[in-house]
Amino acid sequence: MRKRIVIVGGGLSGLSAAHRIVELQKEKNLDLELILLEASQRAGGVIHTIEKEGCLIELGPDSFITTKPWALDLSKRLGLTSELIGTEEGKRRSFVLRNQRLVALPEGFHMLAPGSVMSFLKTPLFSWSGKVRMLMDLVIPKKSIKDESLASFVRRRLGNEAFDRAAQPMVGGVYTADPETLSLRATMPQFIHMEEKYGSVIRGIYSAQRKNAKEKRDSGARYSMFLSFKNGLRTLIDAIIENLPEGSLKLNQKVKRIERTGEDFQVITRNGVEKADGVIITTPTYIAQKLMEGIDPALAQDLSKIEYASSAILVSVYKREDIVDKMEGFGFVVPDSENSPLLACSYSSVKFAWRAPEGQIILRSFVGGALDPDILELSDTDITKKIEKELHSILGITVRPLFSILQRYPRAMPQYKIGHLDTVERIENRVKELPGLEIAGIAYRGVGIPDCVHSGEMAAESLMSTLYNTNSK
Repeated sequence: MRKRIVIVGGGLSGLSAAHRIVELQKEKNLDLELILLEASQRAGGVIHTIEKEGCLIELGPDSFITTKPWALDLSKRLGLTSELIGTEEGKRRSFVLRNQRLVALPEGFHMLAPGSVMSFLKTPLFSWSGKVRMLMDLVIPKKSIKDESLASFVRRRLGNEAFDRAAQPMVGGVYTADPETLSLRATMPQFIHMEEKYGSVIRGIYSAQRKNAKEKRDSGARYSMFLSFKNGLRTLIDAIIENLPEGSLKLNQKVKRIERTGEDFQVITRNGVEKADGVIITTPTYIAQKLMEGIDPALAQDLSKIEYASSAILVSVYKREDIVDKMEGFGFVVPDSENSPLLACSYSSVKFAWRAPEGQIILRSFVGGALDPDILELSDTDITKKIEKELHSILGITVRPLFSILQRYPRAMPQYKIGHLDTVERIENRVKELPGLEIAGIAYRGVGIPDCVHSGEMAAESLMSTLYNTNSK
């Protein structure tokens, strides 16, 4: 008997779920109909690649990490291996803004702590007293704490300077979060494991580096830590869409609510009703909450507890000759203590070659987040002026850009606050009590592109096992 599956949300998680369902359908020769509903006029969510005046521009994320395998695995299954590109090898370094000057992050510095003794001792980023305090991590007794904020953990193990000048800006650029409330266990549990296993973050980093070096020698790894595609991340989105059944992706289909009728579902859109044997919801939780209120109020309540931060990206294109800075890295991050409107700035056309015409540079500047929500109350013009003024001061620019594009992302980044994993566990347990329903997306167990892929694929596999009784959910 034919099954009908409806996926709500056409971002990467929804697309990954749809693709995995198609794969399983072909592998097991299953009779099903797939519908993917997206409220906007395009699929892909925050992944948005455009071309303008000879530049290849990412208005959302520009790469994915390979230490989590799921995005790379999906790319291989889609036949995109030849399209993959790594970051420019000779420029793989980042800077931190310190007293309005760019200071190189020490070689081997791993988010929170040093991984190379010599570069750490030589760096002007930290004072000598700050360096001594960080090295005390080697002798500070370990503690067993169920959950702890990033700020608390770094200050406890490595000191104030490690937090203020490195951990806070580096993590802020990834999670756009308040480190005083950001759950370390939900975001970077590897550092908790390092403390538990080695009694020291620094010893844990050294052990991980030795292991990674051995794995690279043994496997002959050919990929850099961060990858994209020759024609941008849209390549991944386009490839998934091309592999979906014709007519399965429906754009401009905002879902108003979901109802349960016996064991089946009705997905009510502004254009009509889609009946379904199974549903996967991949929207932000503040939307999923409203969709679930009529089915499971307790689940809706837990979904509402996950908060979101807003941000914006300004893409600016300059002539290289108009920038004084040598641009000898991929960009810089900005500590909150610098009182700058910027969270970070990425040198897009340095990071990935040939993204701009010869003699031009693409800059991607990030603002907003949990620590500076007020900037997003300003007009596009005023935000642009603030960013340009700061860029001109830091990089030695004296002219306006050739062109710029401001992209806003309202309520786009979930905040993994202390206790987040407890909330997620309650949500997942409630979903288990609703056969035929699954949830996926960045709100739960990871915010990166590989996490989106993995979340969507896991939801698809769980739903298919429920609908076709291959094993228990």
